[in-house]
Amino acid sequence: MAAPSTPVVPVAAPIAIDSTTSDVPIEETALATSPSSPTLSGSKLASTSRIILTTYPKQIGINPFPMNWGAQDPAERGPIVVSRASSTIRRRNAIGAHGGSYSIYYALAVASQQLNAEHRPDFTNTEPAVNVGPFPQWYDKKKIVAMDPWGHIPQTLFKDVMDKENVDIRPTIAITKAHMRLPELEESVRLGRLVPDGKVCLNDKGELAVTKFAVEPVWYLPGVAERFGIDEGTLRRSLFEHTGGSYPELITRGDIKVFLPPIGGLTVYCFGDPAKMSDASVRLALRIHDECNGSDVFCSDICTCRPYLIYGIEEAVKEAQQGGSGVVIYFRKEGRALGEVTKYRTIQPFTGSSCCGKVVYNARKRGEDRASDYFKRTENIAGVKDMRFQALMPDILHWLGITKIDRMLSMSNMKYDAIVGQGIPIHERVELPEEWIPADSRVEIDAKINAGYFTTGHRMTTAELEAVQGRSWEE
Repeated sequence: MAAPSTPVVPVAAPIAIDSTTSDVPIEETALATSPSSPTLSGSKLASTSRIILTTYPKQIGINPFPMNWGAQDPAERGPIVVSRASSTIRRRNAIGAHGGSYSIYYALAVASQQLNAEHRPDFTNTEPAVNVGPFPQWYDKKKIVAMDPWGHIPQTLFKDVMDKENVDIRPTIAITKAHMRLPELEESVRLGRLVPDGKVCLNDKGELAVTKFAVEPVWYLPGVAERFGIDEGTLRRSLFEHTGGSYPELITRGDIKVFLPPIGGLTVYCFGDPAKMSDASVRLALRIHDECNGSDVFCSDICTCRPYLIYGIEEAVKEAQQGGSGVVIYFRKEGRALGEVTKYRTIQPFTGSSCCGKVVYNARKRGEDRASDYFKRTENIAGVKDMRFQALMPDILHWLGITKIDRMLSMSNMKYDAIVGQGIPIHERVELPEEWIPADSRVEIDAKINAGYFTTGHRMTTAELEAVQGRSWEE
């Protein structure tokens, strides 16, 4: 006799977000497992013999910190509390885990007993290297929805709470100072494009002084849903379904509005005085760059990613040297956020690495690799041209206090539309000079220009794109 089938709800159907009350104590929602093993130090792991699979609003023992996203006073806004440590799990007001995708390595470290799950960071001397804000944008829940505006100093703002209530609260932003050295920059100095000044460009090696801001994503779910024009229930269900059901509280905890997603973050590289980024009286040059490991790191010439990154850095440095501000923001969105596996299978591994869609790379190079088919090959494999979704990108600009951009070092229409759509004017768009474009990347850049990328030059017709062809598989 066949087993009865289980009803299937269409994936697209949204869920109802409510505040269901459960009178079951948190301990009774746990799944029994084998007892925990001793750690290397001999103490017990934080995990008990029971696993808490999920929690519910107003459940006995559950008492989340209030979260008033957009409040001007950080105490009124409340800390981001996401840890499942034994002393903190009842006070959580966020879903997910610190570290983005690196949270998996944290789990491995705990499981292999290399790390005590109850370890707390020592925040001595970890204060930001420079001060940032606060700016009015921090208090507008429509302008910042994808990061915690107070994420750089929770160890200071909420120290009393951490000490008195023994809760685990951690930063999601770090700010430091460093030097940057890239081989192309030494060449730039030799050719006279960059001139050492001992402040920004430090010497004839092209070494640069830079202030760096590392940011982990923190999503305010109602605001993220609004940016994408969908309801919060649809967003929660899709996140739950398409992370393998990894975050059941997206479904059971409608009262929790903050999610730390398992994705990469971003890094801001500021050249010159960081305070000038928010000064509307000085000029700002900006490069928004999405990760491309093959080109950015290993110099594959199938795309313009590294050339545009180097050009953006040079122009940012020049702006800073002229009394303005130069900023490069690097987002971890490998291969248009499709990932390297998809990316490589769209092209040939000419140097062992490449850019912008690589299962796609193989398909391109085994075919004729024409500009007219550039996006078609990506869509055939990934089902979509691009998953970077620039709607959340401008949040970092709001956080930095940027209110206008004098020189936008990007040709992307998606980035331009997202920034301008968030009320930040762009006065000049700067395309990558022809001499910076590798021969084999003409397929990419000409296809993108045809699709809407900014140019002051010729925009090819579809017929003309058919004549633009990259290296063959054999080459």
